[in-house]
Amino acid sequence: MISAKRFIVFLVLSSMSLVAWSLPYYSEQLQGYLLFGEMYKGEIIPSAQLNEVPVFPPLKFKSKKAEKFYWRTVRDVKKVYPYVKFVGEEYRRIDAMCDTISDKKEKKRYLKKYEKELLKKYKPIMKTFTLSQGKMMIKLIDRECEKSSYELIKEFRGGFVAWWWQVFAKMLGADLKDDYNISQKEQDKIIERVILLYEAGAL
Repeated sequence: MISAKRFIVFLVLSSMSLVAWSLPYYSEQLQGYLLFGEMYKGEIIPSAQLNEVPVFPPLKFKSKKAEKFYWRTVRDVKKVYPYVKFVGEEYRRIDAMCDTISDKKEKKRYLKKYEKELLKKYKPIMKTFTLSQGKMMIKLIDRECEKSSYELIKEFRGGFVAWWWQVFAKMLGADLKDDYNISQKEQDKIIERVILLYEAGAL
């Protein structure tokens, strides 16, 4: 499992945001909130931008298994989602950086050094992931980057490396080609619901 988690860290971090909202500021001195103001018809109107809160119908579980899946999904999303967002940011940054490096050997050295630094920093965290959390991360990487984990490895490390890690993942019961599709997969619909609630701070 440690090797699989090492892979997740590498994939996440070499193959390559929660929105920051302008929230009210609490003043201890005034014992109240200071808000931004906007001019409207000659008057200054207090203004604050708040998160959207999604509203879903109440969940009705068809079985104990479905209920267990839901709460496991809540647990796993809370654990991996911040790292998935980081992966997306890093993927876009590294992809843009690689576009500026024309020499293949130099690009390879850059990615090797980057991978080593990230493993040192994030490997201890990834070791705490369960297998289901590793699978969730692989799935949500596809959601965030619009490319499967397999495609990302192939893009940055080549087809043979991608094939090798796919074989290894299959041995662990995972699939690097697993995609995220809420229009066709019922479980992905549940995951999407959990993500939206989590982003809104409702979980």
